[in-house]
Amino acid sequence: MLPESELVLSCIEGNRKSQEILYRKFASRMYGVCLGYSRSRDEAQDILQDGFIKVFASLHKFEGSGVLEGWIRRIMVNTAVDHYRKNLRNPATLGEQEEVNYSIDADAYGRLDNQEIIALIRQLPHGAQLIFNLYAIEGYNHVEIAAMLDISVGTSKSQYSRARTLLQNMVNKLFDLKPVLK
Repeated sequence: MLPESELVLSCIEGNRKSQEILYRKFASRMYGVCLGYSRSRDEAQDILQDGFIKVFASLHKFEGSGVLEGWIRRIMVNTAVDHYRKNLRNPATLGEQEEVNYSIDADAYGRLDNQEIIALIRQLPHGAQLIFNLYAIEGYNHVEIAAMLDISVGTSKSQYSRARTLLQNMVNKLFDLKPVLK
């Protein structure tokens, strides 16, 4: 197995075997990232493929000062954002959904595994899903998200807040918690 720096150089030189090794090394983890930004497995696969095309086209720009996996992840996230913008017909909206306040059962959240959490996030309206992932998972701030998506900072904040409320309501409904009247 080649050291990562040699693998990158070999990929830049166009060595198909090295490119396959790099793809296989990171594809499953990056597919998980893509799933978090997609509405289906097919869409996640499309984002993954587009992302790796960008990775191989830009690999010569990787300076080696950071972690290769983090650099690839950033490309995948940016590819997912580009995919979202390309397929967006109307401005990102959350749609009208009735908000219900539920009692909070902290133990309920601990009973969910990663796959169940991802499945709940994927049920969010697409704009809310995208902003939730960028903020809560990738660590971008609202100013960065607003610039990425060409929306206002306030829109980013409100969609994130709405996504959190919707997720909380989904979890509480999943565990059949009763609404609390205010």
